[in-house]
Amino acid sequence: MMDMDVAIEAWVSSLIELNKLKYVLGTGKPWKPGQPLKLLFAGYNGTRNTGSDIRVEEIVRQLQRILGAENMAGTVMTQNFDLTHGYFGGARQVHLPDVFPPFLHSEVPKHDGVVACEGSMFKSKFANALTAMIVGSLGIASAHNKLSVAYGGEAGAMDPLLQKMCQRYCRDSLVITRNEESQEILGKLGVATELGTDTAWTFQPLGPEYGRKALRDAGWDGATPVLAVCPINPFWWPVKPSIGQWLAHSVGGAYAKSYYRTIYFHRSGRDVDAAYAKYLSAMASGVQRYQKTRSVFPVLVAMEMLDRDACERVAQEIGGAPIFASDERNMYEMVSILRACDRMLSSRFHAIVTSMPAGVPSAGVTMDERIRNLMHQRGHEHLMMEVEEPELADKIVAALGALDAEAEEIREAMGRTVARNLRMMARMGVYFEERVARQYPEFPIRTGVLGWEEYLPPLGAELCKLLEDHSGVLAA
Repeated sequence: MMDMDVAIEAWVSSLIELNKLKYVLGTGKPWKPGQPLKLLFAGYNGTRNTGSDIRVEEIVRQLQRILGAENMAGTVMTQNFDLTHGYFGGARQVHLPDVFPPFLHSEVPKHDGVVACEGSMFKSKFANALTAMIVGSLGIASAHNKLSVAYGGEAGAMDPLLQKMCQRYCRDSLVITRNEESQEILGKLGVATELGTDTAWTFQPLGPEYGRKALRDAGWDGATPVLAVCPINPFWWPVKPSIGQWLAHSVGGAYAKSYYRTIYFHRSGRDVDAAYAKYLSAMASGVQRYQKTRSVFPVLVAMEMLDRDACERVAQEIGGAPIFASDERNMYEMVSILRACDRMLSSRFHAIVTSMPAGVPSAGVTMDERIRNLMHQRGHEHLMMEVEEPELADKIVAALGALDAEAEEIREAMGRTVARNLRMMARMGVYFEERVARQYPEFPIRTGVLGWEEYLPPLGAELCKLLEDHSGVLAA
């Protein structure tokens, strides 16, 4: 039976080629001076993945600041309007279907450019279909000689056909990566890159009073230090489409445990279940043993709806704990809760990123390079563990102890890291503005001398204070 990933990738590639022909035939509508620039923000939104939604929220806010809200008409892809209601700075939202190639073919040409927003853009780790969607969006925009920018993305190991697609169809795009490792991977494919960062650094959640109240409502006494634990299932990726499994599931309910949605299924099997159970047991054991040395109020945080099972199982193993989940709370609420905590143990990259501006000392248990690279930036390699590491529970106990013993030094290092990344995010805005000016010379780009802060979305008081405290880092 044909590999459905290959079929989707071939389908997307053929549509990009078709759009090249449409451009030659002159069927498109180019941008004209005086019109707002219509940008399509391509990403994985509408599944209550808090990190993915935050990234797009901040990209939209940043580009509205740079281009002028009156000069930009944004459209954001979503898989569920109810789950992204009120997000993305008032941008229009459009439904992204699971079988997406026809959607890209019809929707991308309606815009003056594409901004790809997904963090894990060029990887086979999570889903080849996701990378094919990103490449398809960028490739169709380039086929029509329109703005084609990947913003704050990451590259990793890709299957051979995806590599070829990226090499062929992203060579006219600008890819702003969030680390040097991604630049190296894409550079070998001949894709132009600039170095940037993640875009969640500027996110403004609800105020601290919301997070503290949510914790009190869950049983917190208002004084005991709060430990946030953010587990995931690291082992059931990648998600793959399968017509055979879909038929078996539809007719007889087979593959119920690994079913994701429509034709997509998680990786499954006894080895997956065993690795997952071992990881969860280590997370729970590490927290329980830490609790014997210090009184803490543990809470479980499901940053994506898919994390609820992991949170429920860890909570049960440690004898019960409140669960805060993104299927019940929006991103503004979730991050307010994270910032009200005192310590964090997380396998979610964006749980760490969005809590750092509030100075929450954190340790990471990582499934890939994202948390690893972040801890390297912070100088905290000793606070990072791998999900399959031997003696993981022992290392979690040691890392949580280090959060206590080195709390002030960790906060200082995190503050410096946030400040540097804000400066890097501003530089991304400069790269984007330059690309717009090159693509559309008559677009009304801002003039005069602008400070680097004017390339960021409006910052809250917490970030402004952080930048003031670390002004020496920025001047260096």
